[in-house]
Amino acid sequence: MSKQRRRDTRPEISVRKLLHALGLRYRVAWPIPGTKRRSVDIAFTRAKVAVFIDGCFWHSCPEHASRPAANDTWWSEKLAKNIARDVTTNEHLRQAGWRVVRIWEHEDPAEAVDRIVEEVARARAER
Repeated sequence: MSKQRRRDTRPEISVRKLLHALGLRYRVAWPIPGTKRRSVDIAFTRAKVAVFIDGCFWHSCPEHASRPAANDTWWSEKLAKNIARDVTTNEHLRQAGWRVVRIWEHEDPAEAVDRIVEEVARARAER
């Protein structure tokens, strides 16, 4: 697992390129205040919008989730912990006044960017 990329994955870079082309500026792998070893994939710090691009395997996508046949108990616990961590991270950010956008790696980058742009625009309008 240590060889798995934590940032700069293909889906993340695709989304970032489209956001940058639209003139939006953001932070990459921005550490979440008040948490250890957690970061936002793409953070719009002024608008307080956190974007996470979740891998289908690691975050148990409802459409594409799969589990290895070997060591099923360990993997079930591991993936359940990942989901629980996502929920607590979302809640932590929302309590701090952030909006959270979660995107699956299989989503079309252009559609994902549309959702992000809408959320950033809403957040800026409210400020």
